[in-house]
Amino acid sequence: MPGLGVRLTAQLRCVYTNARSMGNKQEELEAVIQQDSYDLFVITETWWDNSHDWHAVMEGYRLFRKDRPTRRGGGVALYVREQVECIELGLGADEEGVESLWVRIKGQTHMSDAISGVYYRPPDQEKEVDEAFHKQLKAASQSQALVLMGDFSHPDISWEDHTVKQAQSSRFLQSIVDNFLMQVVEEPTRKGALLDLVLTRRDWLRM
Repeated sequence: MPGLGVRLTAQLRCVYTNARSMGNKQEELEAVIQQDSYDLFVITETWWDNSHDWHAVMEGYRLFRKDRPTRRGGGVALYVREQVECIELGLGADEEGVESLWVRIKGQTHMSDAISGVYYRPPDQEKEVDEAFHKQLKAASQSQALVLMGDFSHPDISWEDHTVKQAQSSRFLQSIVDNFLMQVVEEPTRKGALLDLVLTRRDWLRM
């Protein structure tokens, strides 16, 4: 279960992965987190439902999750170390079927709060759901310290020259510009396509 490791601040370390079904990967997840002492672990495509409640909890971590209630697949989750003070943000996350989670992390001494989010966009997502997500992104971007990780499913975007082939991808790029964000992943993450992205509001994020 490979992931993208990032450092949110000098004190907070985070890793993101697209699980494509947690299934029997829970032990692997716990081993990775405990070995490297991550403060946040962000997951897309958990494929969880109510039957997974008993083994999704991990000692020493708070779990935020959003399952896909009506059909198989999807789902996002965010584990936060118990010592990290945070609260979940709504941001209209239950509107129009957007698969996202947002938390506000209390800043350490002399540091402002930060917002961390996870987002999964199915390849066949409708424009109305895309627009609901863009509204969330605009609200979250009011914070000067923001990092959003996830599977955005825009394989037609060329991040080298910011060209696109589809209208929904063009709208996504415009949303990034409007909210003063940058995309920091450079290498393809799956089969030559750059689908899993990390967006941030500030250049303090370290890969």
